[in-house]
Amino acid sequence: MVHFVGAGPGAPDLITRRGAALLQKADCIIYAGSLVNPALLGLAKADCAIYNSAEMTLEQVLDVMRQMEAAGKITVRLHTGDPCLYGAIREQMDVLDAEGIPYDDTPGVSSFCGAAAALNAEYTLPTVSQTVIITRMEGRTPVPEKEKLASLAAHGATMVIFLSIGLIDKVQQALLEGGAYTPDTPAAVVYKATWPEEKTVRCTVGTLAASTRAAAITKTALIVVGGFLGKTYERSKLYDPAFTTEFRRGTDQ
Repeated sequence: MVHFVGAGPGAPDLITRRGAALLQKADCIIYAGSLVNPALLGLAKADCAIYNSAEMTLEQVLDVMRQMEAAGKITVRLHTGDPCLYGAIREQMDVLDAEGIPYDDTPGVSSFCGAAAALNAEYTLPTVSQTVIITRMEGRTPVPEKEKLASLAAHGATMVIFLSIGLIDKVQQALLEGGAYTPDTPAAVVYKATWPEEKTVRCTVGTLAASTRAAAITKTALIVVGGFLGKTYERSKLYDPAFTTEFRRGTDQ
């Protein structure tokens, strides 16, 4: 059996209870060493086989899974954050499906949630934004033509940009090309959200590149953009005294 497990955004205690339990009983752990906190490996059994997938190809990862399955062993494939976002899990699952190897998927806390926590921010503020766009800047990995950053930026929604800090000048240019954001639109960069070395940089779209360079952030960071980082919004209807819900009668009745 193969268990895909989300490791969470960085802090070891942010892995789910289910994920931690699977690590404790695993016979083999294949972890994304470039981003997963190695402290999580402390949950492994003394005789657990541990592989760092940052040093492996897809084929090598799959070979280890096959060997463990043939031996009746339990494998945990430990991915950063939540595996559904930029986790490259589909290509693994498709092969496991084709070969009849059973697996399941345990979700984790994504780094975009960790970034919001680091900023004490809410992505979906009434009258500001009710939409969160999660994307990346095109680099060595292309994006579909209709998903170019400038095109998505035209919506003016809350935006969370992964895997793009090394292209910060191009990110800033694309955000402004979209037309909805201005140089004064609030933005922030969060380095290693929830890790001990976490760092946050608040800026604007117009100062995004310069602020990132000034903070010497070159990798392992998220870029967040939008009016949710500002000060203007309306309170929610959910807790408005005048608003009636299934659970309480408001003064509007």
